[in-house]
Amino acid sequence: MNTSTAVLEHSVNSATAPAAPATARTPEPLLREALGLTLRAFRADKGVTLRELAGVARVSPGYLSELERGRKEVSSELLASVCHALDCSVSDVLIEAAGYMALPSMDEELAHTAPAASEL
Repeated sequence: MNTSTAVLEHSVNSATAPAAPATARTPEPLLREALGLTLRAFRADKGVTLRELAGVARVSPGYLSELERGRKEVSSELLASVCHALDCSVSDVLIEAAGYMALPSMDEELAHTAPAASEL
């Protein structure tokens, strides 16, 4: 019976691991950050103050501010309440937030894509 042994030349310790290559992907924004930006944009488009929206959505202005700044996770119930107060659907907010999340990766992809022949 033959036995094989593998030897690592470098340790797999994150503290001593080599730095990520320059081509490493930029981390995606967090969902809570994208939702916060989206809720703030929807509120601004409606011309509603933070205090007014908080009153209609039945949430404290401070908590709503934390949501808009992406500091707190929003529950589905609270998201539905805020969307209802903004007279928009949860799906509209989620789709817009997904767009915010996709922008950094799209920018990175475009930066590394050669132009089409028609663009030369």
